[in-house]
Amino acid sequence: MQDFNLHAPQGAHKRKRIIGRGQGSGRGTTAGKGNKGQKARSGGKTYVGFEGGQMPLYRRLAQRGFSNYPFKKEFQVVNLGELEGRYHDGETVDVVTLKQKGLIKGPAPVKILGDGKFTKKLIFKISTLSASAKAKIEQAAGSTSGGAGDV
Repeated sequence: MQDFNLHAPQGAHKRKRIIGRGQGSGRGTTAGKGNKGQKARSGGKTYVGFEGGQMPLYRRLAQRGFSNYPFKKEFQVVNLGELEGRYHDGETVDVVTLKQKGLIKGPAPVKILGDGKFTKKLIFKISTLSASAKAKIEQAAGSTSGGAGDV
């Protein structure tokens, strides 16, 4: 095979099916939509759960209870063990520095958890700390002034 003799494999190019262009085309008259009815009409769409005008199941069933899902608050979690290797003594830990050091991403609020070994004397300006994290920070002579937890 030469470079100048390239061609697409057989069946790679299919002809576009043109519908609604007369009886001779084989796709004329009803244009593949069947006979009459809502779905044969222009703009004749229905929605998910539509039951032909009958009261849909999702409206027949009673809605009970409450879901807190739309209101839940998701935190980006950072453990003290991760901070140990990335910060030096006396540095400030806040949302900006955490983002610069690649420990968090995006605008979600941050929570510091107390997992891992921690010995650095750091200044925390994060509003949400776990009780174990706060204890370890104070044990390492660091300070925890509540700051802006959100970006």
